[in-house]
Amino acid sequence: MANLKDIRDRIKSIRNIQQVTKAMKMVAAAKLRKAQERMEQARPYEERLSQVIHSLLPDVDRSLLSLLDVREVKRIAVVVFTSDRGLAGSFNSNIIRRAEEEIKSFGREVTDLICFGRRGRDYFRKRDYSVVKDYADFWSDLNFTHAMEFGEELIELFVSGRIDEVYIIYNWFRSVGTQKIKMERLLPLVYEGEEQSLSERLYEPSKEELVCSLIPRHMNVEMWKYLLESFASEQAARMVAMDNATENAGELIHDLRLEFNKLRQASITKEVLEIISGAEALKVQ
Repeated sequence: MANLKDIRDRIKSIRNIQQVTKAMKMVAAAKLRKAQERMEQARPYEERLSQVIHSLLPDVDRSLLSLLDVREVKRIAVVVFTSDRGLAGSFNSNIIRRAEEEIKSFGREVTDLICFGRRGRDYFRKRDYSVVKDYADFWSDLNFTHAMEFGEELIELFVSGRIDEVYIIYNWFRSVGTQKIKMERLLPLVYEGEEQSLSERLYEPSKEELVCSLIPRHMNVEMWKYLLESFASEQAARMVAMDNATENAGELIHDLRLEFNKLRQASITKEVLEIISGAEALKVQ
């Protein structure tokens, strides 16, 4: 049975941990606020550009640009967005589980992995998945240049023929308490839906110039979207996890204080009884 000193030490230790989790919650909240602002600024631009590309594709000759090349699928790349650090609840485990399910459906032997974040990279490497590229330690100074660099490397893999399809698995930020895991096909660029002829539409500048200009830009914007959504979701998940940890620590401290007070009261009662017993013994003598 724990004595008073042991319980006092446990309360002190838990209180120290509570201060750490509270500080981490505040840091995550500050990062989330900035990340959410950037994400909300980028969303309308990405959505509008996607609409333009969607309306343009049915009237485009896919031979104009190698990014539009639809070929027999022999090799698939799955891009997984996780975090560099833990302490974010089920943020990483959920997306890793989804990635494993999709890889199993594609066939592990024909799937290459591209991992953003240490957690996903370490997990899949330990289990001998084919991790062809990985990126880490860039989240703290994330900017659009990263999206352009990462997008160019993905495009190079596709254009060179090393991979025939690229799928993205990431967390989409819905609210502070809710993030939804999504999977999207990034390459080749194909939109589902009924295709209709737009041959009567006039293009200025030419259709070829529009395709060669807008589609690479669209790829960079899509990569920027994935980075922003994932980073905001990570900070939201960490803030909620640290808030829960802080509350749980408070509840544990409360329970330990009750136990401490009961044990101390029992000790005082025992001492009082011993004194009374001693006094009664002296009276008898």
